[in-house]
Amino acid sequence: MAKRELTAEQRSALEEIFAKARAAEKIIENYDQERVDRMCRCVAWAAGNPRDFDRFCKMGVEESGAGDWSGRFGKRHKILGVLRDALRQKSVGPIEVLPEKGIVRYGKPAGVITSLIPMTNPELTPIVTAIYALKARDVVVFSPHPRTKKTTFAVVEKMRQGLRSIGEPEDFLQCISEVNMAIVEELMTMGDLIMATGGPAMTKAAHSSGKPAYCSGAGNATMIFDETTDIEEAARNTRISKTSDFGSGCSADGNLIIYGGIYDQMVTQLQKEGGYLATDEQREMLKKAMWDEEGHRIVETVAVSPQKLCRAAGFEIPEDRKFVMVVGDGIGKEHKFSGEKLTTLLALFRYEGDFENALNMMDEIFKVGGRGHSCGIYSYNDEHIHALALRAPVTRIMVRQPQSKANAGSANNGMPMTSSMGCGTWGNNQVSENIALKHYMNSTWVAKPILTDAPSEDVLFGEFYDPANKREG
Repeated sequence: MAKRELTAEQRSALEEIFAKARAAEKIIENYDQERVDRMCRCVAWAAGNPRDFDRFCKMGVEESGAGDWSGRFGKRHKILGVLRDALRQKSVGPIEVLPEKGIVRYGKPAGVITSLIPMTNPELTPIVTAIYALKARDVVVFSPHPRTKKTTFAVVEKMRQGLRSIGEPEDFLQCISEVNMAIVEELMTMGDLIMATGGPAMTKAAHSSGKPAYCSGAGNATMIFDETTDIEEAARNTRISKTSDFGSGCSADGNLIIYGGIYDQMVTQLQKEGGYLATDEQREMLKKAMWDEEGHRIVETVAVSPQKLCRAAGFEIPEDRKFVMVVGDGIGKEHKFSGEKLTTLLALFRYEGDFENALNMMDEIFKVGGRGHSCGIYSYNDEHIHALALRAPVTRIMVRQPQSKANAGSANNGMPMTSSMGCGTWGNNQVSENIALKHYMNSTWVAKPILTDAPSEDVLFGEFYDPANKREG
């Protein structure tokens, strides 16, 4: 595909931004640990304090027309978690010492980062990126999503104000104000590292830029409920996960695979938690409201309230309903509800018999979409949890937790805090873990001599070693 051309004005603007970024890079690379930690605290509070973050959340929802203001603010815990993780780690000088190996590893900056911000987190992702980048002594140029560029620009400007208030260069963090594909394509070639949080198209563009890129993959979170499920706990967590920000996140529960012996109880409890069970006829109406004739997701029903979703489909539901449930009509590319929904709707699938049947359904769902991202299980059977971990083509599995609140890290598990999740080769990503501080850094390894560690050939080759096999000549 032909490269899109920039206007002279656009090229000049980008060159000016990167000239400032390169100048700032020379300053921050010499900072000590105390100074970068102070900057991390400063920018996190400047844009992530309750009053301003609430304002940015409202702004992001109003600008995009997607998401839930209250649910968006609930993601603020990630700012606290990311700051916690960053402050507990070293990033300057020796960051890892392994005496038994004679190894000392030194942290170094990655350089200038190009950060592509998603429409669904225009206020959160810039703050998370800024914390990790400043901790690593990087400089960031943010590229907002076109639908939420005012929000992201405002968040970055608030962090720049924070830096100015403590006498630090504001150009450690910059944000472009004009956004189109030509600008973004050029932007990605100008930095040293790309952090891209978004869909498959963004991932492809980032990896095609010629620069190293950490990307996120598409989700289709699938949850398994076996016979040991605590029904009340599972229903409550499902509601928390599904309704957060109107289901905008890739981690929000999309498919529930429920054991037949508890299926009716589970559905009843989900209804008590605010679920609306659609009829088969309503399911077909919802399908037309969510996907066009070519199978593309209709933007107007992404991350909307269940009332708005059903209204778009042509029917009304009570105002107290918090999410919609449809009985899955099959699994496969032709069955749209087995794919990612990105709104306040989830699909129910029933399995009978052995747990292997649940795993088989899980396998088929991830063939439709979401490979590499995440799934979860409500079980107290360690053998089932182990079987799922061996089988699932995902990088993270949450056990008995609200999926969208847990797999990017929470105070109740040990996952690294982040707003960007690598999905491994399954999701066309290079890492299969949460993208955190270590991904924003380079390392210098210093190796000193140690006692010789060279096992004999008979030990190394074992039964295949043949002492009679000698070099000829």
